[in-house]
Amino acid sequence: MNKYLILLLASLSFGVVAKEESIDCNNAMTTLEINQCGAIELESAQATLDKYLKTSIEHNSHDPELVAAIKLAQEDWQAYMLSHCDSVYTQWRDGTIRGIMAITCKTTLTKQRTYELWKNFLTYMDSTPPVLPDPSES
Repeated sequence: MNKYLILLLASLSFGVVAKEESIDCNNAMTTLEINQCGAIELESAQATLDKYLKTSIEHNSHDPELVAAIKLAQEDWQAYMLSHCDSVYTQWRDGTIRGIMAITCKTTLTKQRTYELWKNFLTYMDSTPPVLPDPSES
């Protein structure tokens, strides 16, 4: 449990520090800079996921059973993502790379989840344009 708290606080503090100082993520060299840049990317991916989840729920609001299923799936996905990325953190626990490995895991799964929401709940089977653009193209 402490690992979760430490990782969460570290992620949040990296985001705050990154906003206070201008970090060049293309030239990040130190562990701190790499973690800060990873946290910024995760924050962006999470914001996109939140937008696609909210839109999925709004777009399907006419079907309360589907909305409940989407919300339950999101809760289950969140639990899976945390558990899986904790195992990645554990794999790398003896090195300073552990933080960015866990953050990268969360970012990857968050982007995948966003795409799944888009594909399953915001697109149509015919040529009707999707409700939101393909998140993998942005």
